[in-house]
Amino acid sequence: MELNNLRPAEGSVKSRKRIGRGQGSGRGGTSTRGHKGDKSRSGSKLKRNFEGGQTPMQRRLPKRGFKNINRVEYVPLNLGMLEKLVEKTGKSAFDVQALVDAGIARPTDKIKVLGNGKLTAKVDLSIHAISASAKAAIEGLGGSVQIV
Repeated sequence: MELNNLRPAEGSVKSRKRIGRGQGSGRGGTSTRGHKGDKSRSGSKLKRNFEGGQTPMQRRLPKRGFKNINRVEYVPLNLGMLEKLVEKTGKSAFDVQALVDAGIARPTDKIKVLGNGKLTAKVDLSIHAISASAKAAIEGLGGSVQIV
């Protein structure tokens, strides 16, 4: 077997249906579009949620809730994760840039330290936000917290 004599398996490749090539082709006339109706016309493109003129589902259902445009999204950083980071890097002081470099957040994200997990090392933090329990745990070990 060589590249110049490769062929698809027998029966695996079908020829394309050529429509609109005259009555003798068997696919002339309406060209497989049927008679009348929107889908038989040229330029017809039905919308994704079109339900044949019936009131669509998204208009029948009531609107619920709202999106607060002033909401501030934080990337959570638990004390347990902070402990692992201290063990991995050997550092005891972390600012936002150090956490971004460690892959915890992106440069545009805001970071909030939360109180889940156990922290045993003294840590100095400079971050966007912190929960009361996490702050108490860090300061209890002699560390410091600075809000940026």
